[in-house]
Amino acid sequence: MSEDDSSSFHAPEPQERRRSWLERISSALSGEPTTREDLVELLRDAQADGLIAADTLRMMEGAIAIGDMTVGDVMIPRAQMVSLPADGKFIDLMKQVVESGHSRFPVHGEDKDEILGVLLAKDLLRGVVADYGPGSIHSLLRPAVLIPESKRLNVLLREFRQSRNHMAIVIDEHGGVAGLVTIEDVLEQIVGEIDDEHDDAEDPNALIAAQADGQFVVDALTPISDFNERFGADFDDDEYDTIGGLITAAIGHLPESGEELTLGRFVFRVSSADARRVHAFHVGVLGDA
Repeated sequence: MSEDDSSSFHAPEPQERRRSWLERISSALSGEPTTREDLVELLRDAQADGLIAADTLRMMEGAIAIGDMTVGDVMIPRAQMVSLPADGKFIDLMKQVVESGHSRFPVHGEDKDEILGVLLAKDLLRGVVADYGPGSIHSLLRPAVLIPESKRLNVLLREFRQSRNHMAIVIDEHGGVAGLVTIEDVLEQIVGEIDDEHDDAEDPNALIAAQADGQFVVDALTPISDFNERFGADFDDDEYDTIGGLITAAIGHLPESGEELTLGRFVFRVSSADARRVHAFHVGVLGDA
């Protein structure tokens, strides 16, 4: 073999393979996440270090969590649906639309499992303006999207975006109507509760409820300023806006139900929590009778 042949034998491919292998080893030793649980833990560490805000962490956890959630987890059950009969009197349909405050309505035939389409309130209004009330709402219906309870939320969100539909009718394994789901229901799993102009104004007192035993149930979303005002406390709200964010940071991890923490003259016990966030605390005030 000539000297030239010998030198040409050392192709870069093995070096590239070695480099790739070393990179993989380095990645494993560096603690980079390889599972969703690892990723969530990394994000929580970043939030604890002040790199991301608590609200941002909740949204990121929500975006990750919807990959494991199905429509059945978030749908509005059939018993709570506001649906309209296709043969209902026009004035009665108008009353239902106005009273409900919704913008989209499933329309059914004689049987509530017979979904004929979806009526948009704005289409109904256009019909009133144009024709002083159409003789039938059939001409105003838009096609209904039917989906199974088992559909993944991340898949449904993508389909909502692509089709520009905002509502789907959920069908059970027997072909009957199980409920409905809207794009808002999916987005709320990421960003939290979304209120609109039809929702009742939030009662600040509802976030802090006194109990018969002298303790209080405090919603985790209670603003720290409201808590301070109610109890004469002086918790700092420069870094965190809510009691849930303050207590989670003080504990150092996302707490589970039953975990307890004493801050100043207050004892916080987690009364409700899930894999994404704390929902409520039982709060006792030290020194109170």
